This record gives sequence, C-alpha cells and structure tokens, in this order.
Amino acid sequence: MADKKADPMSLKGGSEAAAILLMLLAEDEAAEVLSRLEPDEVQQLGGAMFSVADVSERQVDGVLDLFVDRAKTRTTLGFAADVQIRGMMERALGQDRAENVMARITPPQRVVSLDSLKWMDARTIAQLIEHEHPQVAAVVLAHLESGIAADVLQLLDEEFQADIVYRIATLGEVSTEALEELERILVKQVAKSTSGSSSKRGGAAEAAKIVNSTRTTAEQRLIKALSKLDKALARTIEDEMFIFDDLMGVDDKSMGAILRGVENDTLVVALKGADSSLRQKIFGCMSSRAAQSIQDEIAERGPMRLADVTEAQKVILRTARQLAAEGTIMLGGKGDDFV
Repeated sequence: MADKKADPMSLKGGSEAAAILLMLLAEDEAAEVLSRLEPDEVQQLGGAMFSVADVSERQVDGVLDLFVDRAKTRTTLGFAADVQIRGMMERALGQDRAENVMARITPPQRVVSLDSLKWMDARTIAQLIEHEHPQVAAVVLAHLESGIAADVLQLLDEEFQADIVYRIATLGEVSTEALEELERILVKQVAKSTSGSSSKRGGAAEAAKIVNSTRTTAEQRLIKALSKLDKALARTIEDEMFIFDDLMGVDDKSMGAILRGVENDTLVVALKGADSSLRQKIFGCMSSRAAQSIQDEIAERGPMRLADVTEAQKVILRTARQLAAEGTIMLGGKGDDFV
C-alpha cells in the first residue's frame, strides 16, 4: 500500500503551509504575493519560512495537493476586476465616455500614505507629525491601530496630547482634500484623486482605544486635561474606555471594594442586563446571603428599561474608576506598569 502524503496542516499551522508554497515560487513571484499582504501577515509568513527550512518531500506534496484542491473551488472572477471592467467599458463606449462612467462607478481608493503608516514604527510617525497642526496629528492617529497610536501620542509634546485626543474624539468625515494634503505631508508625492469620497474615522470610541493603550499615568493626565476642554466628552471617552463587561478582569478583592461602594438597588438594575458569567463572578465576591437576596430581587423586578440598566452600570463603572484613581483597586489592562 502506498504511503499517504503528510497532511500539510500537521505542520504548526496554515501559515507554514503558505510559507512552503511561497518558497516554491520564483523570487519575483513571491515578492508580488507578499506586496499584497498586511504588515502582520508578512511578519507571520516570514517567520514561518524560517521554520520550514527542513520540510520533508511528503509535506511539500501535501501542500501542493491542498493548494490544487482549494484552487478548484475558486474562480478568477473578480481578479483584476478593475482592468477587466475598464476594458469592457472602453470597447463599448469609447475611451472618453468610458472614463466618465468609470469615474462615477469606481469604488473610492484607500489613501496610499495612510496605508503606508502601518509599516512605520511609532517614533518615525511621531517625527513626521510632531511639527504639524494637531488636526493633522489627530487624523493620522485615528488611522492607526490603537496600540501604535498610543505610542505615537506619548512621543509627542505633552502640551498638545489632550488637544489631539479631543480632536480624535470629535473627528467626523475627513475630506478627500485633507487626505491628499496628508499624502503631501507624509510621503511628499502627488496623491491619486479620489474625488467625491471621504473617510470616516475617529470618534469617542477611537479616542478611548488610544487613551486606553497609554500608560496609567498618561491616561489619568489625559482624562484630566480633556475634562478641562470638554467635560461631557471626557466622560464619554471614559465610558468607552472601561465597559461593564470589563469587570470580568477585576480581581476578587478589587471587586469587593467596588461592591461596597454601590447601593444594592443600583446593583440589581445593573446586573439585570449583565452576562451570566459576570453575574456569577460578582455573586462570588459577596456573601451567599447577600448574593441570594440580589438574585431574588432581580427575579422579582421583571423587565427593566435598557436606559435604566445602562445608567446603573455607568454608576458602578464610575465607582470603579474613582477607586482606581485613588489607588484603592487595580482595574488591570496596563501590563507595562509596575511598582
């Protein structure tokens, strides 16, 4: 009986199978594939290439079989669709009329320079925008992953950090003209026109992710500064930074401190809309008698307005944040802070 070929997925993962396939290609062909991937995908695939240096012939055969099987289930429809559609339009309408039609129907293209920021380190990005207007910095940071954006923010002048976060939180649609100006600033080259398009970024949630990724000391300073700029917005950002479900990550001692600062009636309403696992965690931090009393009251209350539940949860979260600011409890999520 012939030996079965090794299952390519018996490697450490699909990335190693992809690495084997990529290494079978010519260098320029492999480079073309890599150019179409995201930065984290390139890094993962690059690491996988080193790990398959001594791959067996059976595993290579298995990868090729897997590729052929999957290729049979796919079509080329949509591959280089823009070129194909433009060719059809020009043949049917002529070049000038086709150009007018394509201008109206072609989906907006992503801005090249902002996309290229993903390949830069935080210090390089900070150096690019440190002398630009805070609004420019806000747009740039809003297009980054929150962790990278936080690193960049902390490298900028402290005097402008809160203003930048404020601008991120209040950012709406960014016009094509503004994005093209960013092209000029960031990569010093003429941008392709994306007339009629806009990019929706920013908002309180985006600002919260960035602030949440900063160190605790920076976070507290930023929130305090934001409160001076716009107290309501600062509260909204705080609400986005730590949501009720995040209490699952709070240790039992800290949870006990939070519960002691909350009225039972508030807790009953808040837990009405809580996940069952979070309920059990909270009940586990109470005496069995107190927990049973809360459970009985929840059952007796019946349906509650979502707005009331949300407000009760915010009260508990404000209590948690206040205790954390006082140093009474730890809310977690700041793994780089030690004492």
